[in-house]
Amino acid sequence: MSKIEFEIPELLSMKKYPKELFYSGNLSLLDSIKISIVGSRKPTKYSRLFIDKLSSTLSNNGICIVSGGAMGIDATAHIGAGSFNTISVLPCGVDVRYPAVNKNLLNEIEKNGLLLSQVESGSSATPWSFVVRNELVVALGEVLVVGEAEIDSGTMRSVEFALKMGKKIFVLPQRLGESDGTNQLLRDKKAEVIYDIDEFVSRFSTNTTNTPKIKDEFMEFCTTNPTYDEALAKYPQRVFEAELNGDIKIKNGVIIKL
Repeated sequence: MSKIEFEIPELLSMKKYPKELFYSGNLSLLDSIKISIVGSRKPTKYSRLFIDKLSSTLSNNGICIVSGGAMGIDATAHIGAGSFNTISVLPCGVDVRYPAVNKNLLNEIEKNGLLLSQVESGSSATPWSFVVRNELVVALGEVLVVGEAEIDSGTMRSVEFALKMGKKIFVLPQRLGESDGTNQLLRDKKAEVIYDIDEFVSRFSTNTTNTPKIKDEFMEFCTTNPTYDEALAKYPQRVFEAELNGDIKIKNGVIIKL
């Protein structure tokens, strides 16, 4: 773990610039165009599929995904982006794996992407650290995408930060009775809907058709037709999502890229 010794312009929008900021990984990602994605820890299948496709498309067009390393929408956004093009902001020390279920994912991000935290090495998550984590996630992104949220959820606290910072907020089109928080934002005209992923991405990438895709190590690995056990051992977080999205199929215990 190291301490960042330079000023990050995006963080000037925070109520108070971080006294200290620790990191592990690839600092050059801070120079990328960045979009923040947050949402429920227990999202619907629809929200997970949409966020996975959205973050993957953004990443393939050179846009870095920022999220909070939590279960649900956060993990889906990180996985969709690929560990090489995502920043995970943690409510604990960058050497602490929280939540434990995302241990492998956070290890991959530390190796290929970037972990950030305002708390020192070895520190556990606290109510205060979750608040500053959420503010930092929002500040880093050019805009905020809310995958799914209930009205009284922690995700809506991130929305409050975005509104105070003057950030644009985007949400998914959701059914009535689901994601009441994002539906309320639409009723109050505080957010815009993402109806078309390619159109949304084009707002941040000036040349989406010709931008070279960033290497996805997992999908390249799948072209070698590894066994399911080999893929699960090396990319435990990606196998389920890729199968769910129809990117791969498993036949006779072997991974086949579609």
